[in-house]
Formats: sequence, C-alpha cells, structure tokens
Amino acid sequence: MVHEILKGKIREGDTVVDATVGNGNDTLFLARAVGKTGKVIGFDIQKKALHQTQNKLIQEALADRVLLIHDSHSNMDQYIKEPIHGAMFNLGYLPQGDKNIITKADTTIEALKKVCSLLLTGAFITIISYWGHQGGLEEKEAVEDFLTKLEAKKYICAKFNYLNREGCPPIIYFLQRL
Repeated sequence: MVHEILKGKIREGDTVVDATVGNGNDTLFLARAVGKTGKVIGFDIQKKALHQTQNKLIQEALADRVLLIHDSHSNMDQYIKEPIHGAMFNLGYLPQGDKNIITKADTTIEALKKVCSLLLTGAFITIISYWGHQGGLEEKEAVEDFLTKLEAKKYICAKFNYLNREGCPPIIYFLQRL
C-alpha cells in the first residue's frame, strides 16, 4: 500500500533514503522509482541485510542507483549533505533475521530529526512500525510523540491503523514537508 501511494510522489532524478534497508524490498522499489538519474541511500546495521539487498539490486541491474551504508540510520548526517525528496522507515527487526536486533526509540528519533532537516518542500517520510515485539511499543510511542510535536505549519502528519487485524498490526505513518 505504501508503495502505491509513493508511486506518484517519487520522480526520475530524485534522491531518497531507505533508513532501514532490511530485506531490500523498499530499496528495490525506490531504485526503480528514482530512475537512471536518481539516487537511493540505504542504511542498515546488519551486513546480512545489506548483502541480500545488494544481490537483489544486482539481479535487477539497479545497483548503480543505490549507495548502501553499513551504519545506523541515526548517523545519516555523516553521509548525506544534500536535500532529499523522501525517506522510508520500517521499524522492528529483520524478517528471517535475528529478532534480538531491533530498531530502537532513541536512534529512530535521532534519525527522524536528521531526515526532517534534509527534506525538500513537498518531500515525504513513511514509517511502518512493527511494534508487537519487546521494545516495539516504546519505539511506537516515541515516534508518535515526535510526530505529534512537529510544527503544523511545516509538516502534515497522518497515521493509518488496521482495524480488522488481530494482535499488534503494523501502523503506518505519513509525513510531508510543506
């Protein structure tokens, strides 16, 4: 669903961030969306995630559009100096990976602060919070607190909840810079 919404927002030549590369599906989507002249900058703390993503990009002949960085998204300001057109976050743990390695509230909020400072007018952030694991509720609450406090004259923030799923279904947040 998030990909469908973003198809109309990302253009050829854009620079976008995949703040949590994970299994590479968002990175692949972004690489296709930015076209031959665009750039995707992806972050993950797990080499396994970066390796899997690199392999997917090579198979699709899209690796030249993507810079993969083995570091926390909270350090993105060390790598990104130019304004960006958007960013995607998937919070939780790497599917089929070590469930003890999770995104955490403090580094996610730091990353969100930094990515907000990089956004061009009209740029977006999507955040999917998979919060049904140990530490997930704390991170979800921190994200919501952060988004709620953003200046309404500069940002539009929205939240999408699934109503007909059991357990702790993912929550999707959308942010646009005005």
